[in-house]
Amino acid sequence: MDGIGVSVSIEVYRDAWGVPHLRAADQDELAFAQGRVTARDRAWQLEVERHRAQGTTAAFLGAAELGWDTFARRSRLADTARRCFERLEREDPRTAAWVRAYVDGVNDGLAEGAGRAPEFAETGLAPGRWEPWTPLAVWLTTHILFAGFPTKLWREEVARRLGEEWTELFATDGPGTSGSNGWLVAGGRTASGAALVAGDPHRFIEAPGVYQQIRLACPAYDVVGIAVPGIPGLAHFGHTGPVAWAITNAMSDYQDLYRERLRRLPDGGVEAYGPEGWRPATTHTETIEVAGGEPVVVEVIETDRGPVIIGVDDEPEGAASGRAASEGMASESAAEDGGSPDQASRDQSSHDGASQDRGPQAQASKEPASGWEVVALRYPPRVTGRLGFEVLPALLRARTVADVDTALDGWVEPVNVVLAADTEGGLLHRVAGRVPVRHRANSLRIVPAWDPAHAWEDAPAPLPRAEVGGHAVMANARGLAAPLGIEFAPPHRADRIDALLGASADWTPESITAVHRDTDNRSAARLLAAVERVGGTGSGSGQDPAGLSPAASAVRDRLLAWDRRMDAESTDAGLYAAVRGAVVRRFAAHDAFTALREPAPYPEVFRPWLALGPRVAYALETLLVAGPVPAADVDRIVREALDEVAAGEPPAAWGVTHRLAPWQALPDPDDAQWPGLGGDHDCVFSTSSVPGWTDRSARASAARYVWDLADRERSGWIVPFGASGVPGDPHHRDQLPLWLRGELAPVTTDWQNLTKEQG
Repeated sequence: MDGIGVSVSIEVYRDAWGVPHLRAADQDELAFAQGRVTARDRAWQLEVERHRAQGTTAAFLGAAELGWDTFARRSRLADTARRCFERLEREDPRTAAWVRAYVDGVNDGLAEGAGRAPEFAETGLAPGRWEPWTPLAVWLTTHILFAGFPTKLWREEVARRLGEEWTELFATDGPGTSGSNGWLVAGGRTASGAALVAGDPHRFIEAPGVYQQIRLACPAYDVVGIAVPGIPGLAHFGHTGPVAWAITNAMSDYQDLYRERLRRLPDGGVEAYGPEGWRPATTHTETIEVAGGEPVVVEVIETDRGPVIIGVDDEPEGAASGRAASEGMASESAAEDGGSPDQASRDQSSHDGASQDRGPQAQASKEPASGWEVVALRYPPRVTGRLGFEVLPALLRARTVADVDTALDGWVEPVNVVLAADTEGGLLHRVAGRVPVRHRANSLRIVPAWDPAHAWEDAPAPLPRAEVGGHAVMANARGLAAPLGIEFAPPHRADRIDALLGASADWTPESITAVHRDTDNRSAARLLAAVERVGGTGSGSGQDPAGLSPAASAVRDRLLAWDRRMDAESTDAGLYAAVRGAVVRRFAAHDAFTALREPAPYPEVFRPWLALGPRVAYALETLLVAGPVPAADVDRIVREALDEVAAGEPPAAWGVTHRLAPWQALPDPDDAQWPGLGGDHDCVFSTSSVPGWTDRSARASAARYVWDLADRERSGWIVPFGASGVPGDPHHRDQLPLWLRGELAPVTTDWQNLTKEQG
């Protein structure tokens, strides 16, 4: 390293799309280069993510971010990252040094990057300083809601308001989850004789994008792949030349919610009631600064199960004095009997159902009457102090699927399904991550903290794997990872990809890219069956026997003749979406769901999982054939929806209303700039909206890729916007037209065809 911390060995090249290709003398210098170039290209994005991880976004984005900041503080994201990094330093100092090198690079490049990013001046934010543990905190922040533990809150409300028998009625890949497509074609079914690996992660689309194309080269390895800005290496998608890998969300359940009872001590401390009775909980306060507002002080409480994320502020007045009074009476009673105050305290615990003499099962049989109720979150990195970062440099060094397989044995979060292939013909299909072994009820609902039956076992669950034949598909459906989860995506994407791959034995990188673009909507079948069932004449005048007007019958006939493709220019797809939306709204308004329409009593950050409308929209296939809405009412709802759409203006082409709606920390006032999209939630070309409420798409393919094991330069990749996060940069959004069409930019690996960056 020279005097300013930049090694003279570091070289930065760019391809035609501005993608950075980095070369350095060793792995640490390369990590430094990755951090530095990311800070120069994505300074605003990096700093937003750092503040999100620390729970300090309200300080420059305002009071609207208080909900997230409070959750980040109370779930202990930053503290967990510190713990994980400290353990990494003890057990794998080599990887810890590599992460530090990345952070040094970020800090070296932030000032320059911030100088190019107008958002800093707009908000008055000054670039801060990254700590060695910050990348781990960013990773946790990105994935803490990834497994969808708030779904357990939803099931709790369904059971309480609608009935236990309907708890899993809405079980589906809903609007709050993150999914993906992925597929592998073995060499025996490709034109080159070498394997192809392809797919696309589905996430909420953010601008700048949540993924970053990059190349990392040093004497130990030369890897192209798709990184997460703020994280060193290539965790999810990479091609080293000899081996390539990719992941999808396994939809596994590895986070638990515990119903806790807390009580306040006279000194301000807190106790939590667990399997062993009342035990101390840790507690402290933190202050959240708010731009344009007063600071907010939040109390942070953690029990033996985990951080308390719901209900901290619901403590009834006088809880501490009530505790003091009960202890005082117990002490007086003990003194009269010749006992000590300590003995009296133990007697009081026994009265509350916590006597150790009765055994843990007996202790758990009685819920304590004192205190107030909260919900605590238990998640593996908080419990184990491990996040799996030691896997990242091992993946970069991988040469075979066996290397990838061995590396992934140390993966923790999120839990993924992995596909990999190498140039020697090796194939891999497995689950990677840490899933605790515990009672099945933990995966379904909030469970009582005082019941020992809901504790985690020390060893994690075994991880499934499968042999690969001609091809393998992963698309969040119930399959390889089924033993590890509860809710999975419908099989439509997986089945469609499987059918497409089975139609050829001569796949090329170019032909397999077309799979990404498939807009066949298999999830439409049940609604179309209901449309067909309600009848219709399609001609004539007056009402048909089923009650449809001629106009509604014409809508019905068009839908039944539709090819079921959600193409952006298709007016039939727009018609289907309009009818579907009308059906969803009527289902959500049905008397059967009256009890679920009241907002759930949980923090705002969990609302995407708790709103009735989106839940109905994504469970529509199930609700059409099962659930509390009678079959006669289902038919009536469909007829009314047809009438509604027929009576209105003819729906426009699907892409007119189905437009991109990316999240931005600073919303862009020019909403009209965002283009129309093809595809739909259950299409391979996945672009999700919330039927019945909005056709706008906030969730879609955050990247697409094809890895060719025969020739890496025939590989392709794309992100929704571009390599740069800087407005006005030529590569800020230059990939968007290709992404919209489902095309890929070429992967360039010949250094002679790249442009060296000066300085």
